[in-house]
Amino acid sequence: MTQWQTYLNSLKAEIADGQVLHFGNPEAELQAAATGNVLADLSHLGLLQVEGDDRIAFLQGQVTNDIKLLDGSNSHYTGQCNPKGRMLALFLAFAHHDYIHLQLNRQLLEPIMKRLKMYVLRSKVAITDVSDSIVRMGFAGAQAEGILQGVFTRVPQQDYALASLDKAVLIRLPGSTPRYEILAQPEYAEEIWSALDAHASLVGKPCWDWLEIQAGIPDIAPATQEAFVPQMINLDALGGINFKKGCYTGQEIVARTHYLGKVKRRTHLAHIDGNSQPAAGDEVQDTAGIAGQIVRSAPHPAGGYDVLAELRLESVEAGPLSWHETPLVIQPLPYSLERQK
Repeated sequence: MTQWQTYLNSLKAEIADGQVLHFGNPEAELQAAATGNVLADLSHLGLLQVEGDDRIAFLQGQVTNDIKLLDGSNSHYTGQCNPKGRMLALFLAFAHHDYIHLQLNRQLLEPIMKRLKMYVLRSKVAITDVSDSIVRMGFAGAQAEGILQGVFTRVPQQDYALASLDKAVLIRLPGSTPRYEILAQPEYAEEIWSALDAHASLVGKPCWDWLEIQAGIPDIAPATQEAFVPQMINLDALGGINFKKGCYTGQEIVARTHYLGKVKRRTHLAHIDGNSQPAAGDEVQDTAGIAGQIVRSAPHPAGGYDVLAELRLESVEAGPLSWHETPLVIQPLPYSLERQK
């Protein structure tokens, strides 16, 4: 257990496999995520640091978005694909000083770091796991922006905007509920957490996952690696694909999907009643057979589970859909799935 997690443990955090499950009352925490302001530890996410003179040129050939657009005041989603255009990882990427940071599902951190290093060759690039040396926390709620303004000198206003301050980096995350990620060195983290704790409920990973799902943010997990081309998980709708940046691994397939054919599978927000949580990679059925699969899931504050599910569009239109014979009810996403130019 890291020093940071020891601190969280002193606040009654229930921690398992490096993830904060809850702070003593999971049901109340879910209610707070739906109606109040919440503070969550984000140690369940991995963080890679890419540095060196060739870092930008190197990453340009590896990911779907334009790394040159990261100027220290913004962030964006981007994906890494195999040569067939199937996604290996989804990153939240941003630049800070002389580094590019890539945040991803922590279960994929080691294999993705190893894969990236395979392509470094003679490039002046170093890739480091900084997941435990930079503390990350999530803050969300209707009053989140105002509360943060009382703690920090500057707070980003627009989705994906980044503010680099003396003691922290703040990123405004997308979604209808104001959400922020705060990154800090360990020596400042407890001070920041304590200041925000006074105005929010402490919540575990399931609550943050639910907020991510409500914002329509997908994930790539071990069970879904190489299952999707980027458009299947709405990466284009999230601004995570740049179609003008040039070549990268899998680019030909991603571009062909965009320019020559209509996307026939998309990720949808849906609700499932029941006591069992769907897992990433689980099949979703329609009346004819397999219609798609679960991308990610989280418990809903009112019961059951909310999911993001990758589905054939014709199956969504025809219905009904189910998971393990339990109905899957489609909900509206907070963004449009119209073709991105």
